Amino acid sequence: MTPGESPTEQKGQPGLVSAALSGLCPRCGEKTLFAAPAGLAEECSACGLDVLSLERGGRFVGVVTMLLALVLICAALAVDEWLRPPLWASLVFWGALTVGSVIGGLRLYKTMWVYHQYEESQQP
Repeated sequence: MTPGESPTEQKGQPGLVSAALSGLCPRCGEKTLFAAPAGLAEECSACGLDVLSLERGGRFVGVVTMLLALVLICAALAVDEWLRPPLWASLVFWGALTVGSVIGGLRLYKTMWVYHQYEESQQP
């Protein structure tokens, strides 16, 4: 892959969900986009792309988290009404699902935003 070419421009490259799960850099495609489960790296260690300068959508992360929380609360209430599981089972299941959903949702949102900003910065 040549510098300045995003992974979506090449045949056989993964889509946005795969890029979010793997943490692929928009320039080189290496797994260097995230330094923490949902925290972006400062720059790509492979190609030197300044990732933090591309991530300007941080103010909407709260909205994404709140919408995800609303969906999870409605699902938890529906499951509780339908199945009536014991409290310990609900805590274990919904706790793990909430953490996984929030991390996955934030990774997807941040990857989408960084890829969008990278493509915008490459426009002449």
